[in-house]
Amino acid sequence: MKILPALRLFLLSIPVLIAGGCTNMDAQRAQTAPLHASPVAQYGALSVAEGHIVDAAGTPVSLAGPSFFWSTTGWGQERFYNADAVRFFAEDWNAKIVRAAMAAEREGSYLTDPDANAARAFTIVDAAIENGLYVVVDWHSHRAEENVEEAIAFFREVATRYGDTPNLIYEIYNEPLDTTDWATIVKPYSETLIEEIRKIDPDNLIVVGSQSWDQDVDKAADDPITGHENIAYAIHFYAGSHKDELMAKAQYAIDNGLALMATEWGTVNYDGDGPVDRASTLAWLKLLQDNSISHMNWAVSDAPEGAAMFVVGAPASGDWTDAHLTASGQFVREIIRNWGTKPLPAK
Repeated sequence: MKILPALRLFLLSIPVLIAGGCTNMDAQRAQTAPLHASPVAQYGALSVAEGHIVDAAGTPVSLAGPSFFWSTTGWGQERFYNADAVRFFAEDWNAKIVRAAMAAEREGSYLTDPDANAARAFTIVDAAIENGLYVVVDWHSHRAEENVEEAIAFFREVATRYGDTPNLIYEIYNEPLDTTDWATIVKPYSETLIEEIRKIDPDNLIVVGSQSWDQDVDKAADDPITGHENIAYAIHFYAGSHKDELMAKAQYAIDNGLALMATEWGTVNYDGDGPVDRASTLAWLKLLQDNSISHMNWAVSDAPEGAAMFVVGAPASGDWTDAHLTASGQFVREIIRNWGTKPLPAK
C-alpha cells in the first residue's frame, strides 16, 4: 500500500496551486508554474482516464524525454546508466521523463547478471526521483513470456522499492514479436504481471506491450485488458520505416479509447540505423502532440548507428555539447527541450 497517497498528492500540487492553478494546456502550465517546479511537482501522480494519461488534476499530459539503451553488461552502453546523465537531461534538455531499458534477454542481461542490471535500472530511478522526473522501468525483452517468474521477481522488487512514489511507471514487456499472439500470449502474460504488481503498488501506471514490436495496438484496442485501473499501452515507431499504416493503427487505438505511450521511438529506420527522416518524425510528433501522448526517444547511446544520440566516444555523464551529438541527437534535443512550450520544429 502507498503511504498517505492523498497527502502526497496534495503536497505535490502545492507549487502549481500557488502559481495560479492548473490549466488545460501543458504550455500554460509550464508558464504559470514556479521556475523550480519539477515535472512531478507540476503534474503529480499520473493515471488513466477516458483514454488519456492524465495528471493529478485530471488533465491530459504529454511528457518528452530519452530512453536509455539496453543495460546489458559488456555492451558498452551501460556506462550511460549514471545519475549525472539523468541530471543533465533534466537541467539542459528539459526532459520530463526517462526510460531505463533494463535488458532481460541474452547473455549479460538480467537473466544472467541480475544484480548489475537491476542496479543500473535503480540508479536511473533514484536519479529521476532526485530530479523530479517520471521514470519508465522497462523489462527490455522480445520474449518475456519465456521468463515470467524472473519478470515477476524484478517488478516485485521495483514495486517494493518505489511503489509509493508518483514518479514510477512500469513497462512490463518491451516488444513482443510479430508471432507472439496478443490474445493468447501477450495479454495473459500482462494480466499476470499486473496482478502481481498491484499486490504491492495499487495505482502507478503500468504500460503493456502489444504484438509486433508494440505496433499492433489495434488488436489491443479490440480486446483490451479489463478489471484493472491505470493501464496504458506502448506504441513504438521508427520514423524512417513506419508511416501511414502504423499511424492509422495508432489513431484507431486512440479513437477506441486506448491510452497510449510511445515508450520508444526513433528518427531513423526500424533497425536503428539510417539517416534521420525529419518529415516522418514531425508527422508522428504531430500525432503525439494532438493526442497528448508522452514519448521517449531511442537511444542514450554512442553506438555507431543512426538512432544513437551521441557520437562514438562521447562522455557518459552529461555536459554534452553540439560536438558530442549525432544528427539525430541534435534534432531530438530540440524536440525534448521545447516539448509542450514551443511549436514543433520546421520541416
